[in-house]
Formats: sequence, C-alpha cells, structure tokens
Amino acid sequence: MIKNLPLTMAVCLLLTVLIETAAAAAIGIRKKRDFINVVLVNIITNPVLVALTGIMSFFYGHEVYLVIVFIGEIAVFVTEGLIYRKTLIYRKINPFLVSLILNGASYLSGLLIGHFMR
Repeated sequence: MIKNLPLTMAVCLLLTVLIETAAAAAIGIRKKRDFINVVLVNIITNPVLVALTGIMSFFYGHEVYLVIVFIGEIAVFVTEGLIYRKTLIYRKINPFLVSLILNGASYLSGLLIGHFMR
C-alpha cells in the first residue's frame, strides 16, 4: 500500500472529484465558480485523508484505519462545510448539508468500488 500511495491518492482524488461534481450537479449546483470550489476543496482535503489513512493503516493495522477514516471524514465534512459557507454562490441548501451530501456520495461510491474491486 505504501509504495502505491501516490497512485492511490491520484485515483482517489480523480474519482472523488468526478463523483462530487456529479452529486453537486444533481442537487442543483450550476455555477462554474461553485464547481471550481468543489474541485479545489477536494484537492485540499482528499489527498490528506487518503495519505493519512494509508499510512496509519500500514503502520497500525485495519482497526486504526477505521478510526482514522471516521475521524478524518468528520474533519473533512466540517472543513468543507466551512469553506462552502464562505465560497459557494449556491444557497438553496445549507453549505454543511451540501458537504454532507457530496462527501456521502463519494464515500458510499468508494465503498461500492472497493467492494467490487476485491
């Protein structure tokens, strides 16, 4: 896992951006600036979370991985919600709910992809 971490990070970021921008469109986000914000926010948060979970899993095993994912996903949700509150033009849905929906879509998609890749 560690030697493949850069590739894993790139693939995870690409898939997350694709899924979250599709989810953003599905909830009614239409402005180019808002889509750019979704992409930029994920460029900030996704690689950190993927690297942290990958490294912690390598050194401490699957049990720690689950704890790190749980804590990390909460931190990402809050961080992205705060950023969306300041940057999104879209205001039909609370920015924290936007964060929850987008992160939920990418997390659940990741679980499905992981399940079928085994």
